[in-house]
Amino acid sequence: MNQYKLLLCFLVVTGLVGCDSRIDAVNQQMSEIRNQQPLSIEPAPIFTPVPLFNYSAHQLKSPFMPSSLAAELTIMAGKRVYPNFNRQPQPLESYALESLNMKGSMRGKGNETIALIQTPDRQIERVQVGSYLGMNQGRIVKISPTQIDVVEIVPDGREGYVERPRTLVLIGPAP
Repeated sequence: MNQYKLLLCFLVVTGLVGCDSRIDAVNQQMSEIRNQQPLSIEPAPIFTPVPLFNYSAHQLKSPFMPSSLAAELTIMAGKRVYPNFNRQPQPLESYALESLNMKGSMRGKGNETIALIQTPDRQIERVQVGSYLGMNQGRIVKISPTQIDVVEIVPDGREGYVERPRTLVLIGPAP
């Protein structure tokens, strides 16, 4: 055990002596740097003022929005809509609208049209006018034999919401 203590003390003393020599070298280098002539600083360049530009294209479409979305927002800008977050969500609202497929339609009681929707997990659900589907509170407004017309409520990018029309088209029988 004494050998280990002696070895440990020897290593500590050797390490401290090594650090002392490095400190002397650093101090010598710093004194050389301090004794050098200071570098001259160039004056800042003179900037010429740029003429003012009056932007006059406020009434044109925004270059930061896709043209199709800009057209939809312009058409529907007059109507203020808000999603109803207090409404109980329906089962098909947990799927993206793009992942749902229309598989057919039929007449129900009272001559109302009912559409058949296939979910991504291959389940078939029945929907009617007034049902909701998709993740943007898409409400079914019309069902025809070949398509379902849906109106979604999406953010307009300006702390508001707009209605966006979407369509689900009949897809042939599953393979």
